[in-house]
Amino acid sequence: MEKQLAFTGILSKKPEENPDFFNWNRIKLRYCDGASFTGDSENKSCNLEDNALLSGCSAGGLASILHCDEFRDLFPRTTRVKCLSDAGLFLDVVDVSGGRTLRNVYSGVVGLQCFFPQNIIGNVKAPLFILNTAYDSWQIQSSLAPPSADPPWLLEQLQKGPLKMSAPQLQFLQGFRNQMLNAIEGFSNSRQNGLFINSCFAHCQSERQDTWFADDSPVLGSKPIALAVGDWYFDRAGEKAIDCPYPCDNSCHNLVFR
Repeated sequence: MEKQLAFTGILSKKPEENPDFFNWNRIKLRYCDGASFTGDSENKSCNLEDNALLSGCSAGGLASILHCDEFRDLFPRTTRVKCLSDAGLFLDVVDVSGGRTLRNVYSGVVGLQCFFPQNIIGNVKAPLFILNTAYDSWQIQSSLAPPSADPPWLLEQLQKGPLKMSAPQLQFLQGFRNQMLNAIEGFSNSRQNGLFINSCFAHCQSERQDTWFADDSPVLGSKPIALAVGDWYFDRAGEKAIDCPYPCDNSCHNLVFR
């Protein structure tokens, strides 16, 4: 684990990098057990009066979903409290070999399907924003087409570049996108919730400056992620943006598959 972390993206203190949250107090919680902070701890109230946002990326994004209502209850009702889950929408899907790899990953932590966000986001009462790519690179490599299930079929093509995929491979990925959209269908009906689902091969976009807010950041409807989250948080606009299927989005910062 790194001894120091740069605060970039949503954690940046520079207004030109983080227009809505640059002057906030920030707390970064780090861990290494993969349990999304499900352990017991002493509950303490918070004395912040105005605004609070619980956000996280990857397993931290899952934690933001799992603990959103508990976080809300720490504050007075006069406080604006919301949650942001970045790349935390881990899906319980069948991989290319017909198994469920992610269930095996979670089995070391919990044996309940309620640990999968698709089964709990509809029950979160506090306002929640889901920021996710429809082709999450971590899920593709570790859950959808893990090396143990499929060394050559999909990953080798992704390493050459997604545009080199065959029609069946692309159809398989589009099926994953469809499952994600089905998972958020009910969630998206609530006016208090927000969405930014872009069609990129990426994982974690809120804490990276190039994807959060930069001259060439990913956009949906000409709006970058930082402005979409800020408009939703401060109730300036409703934000429910879902991208067209790959490969239509030319604003993506696609990760290289290795």
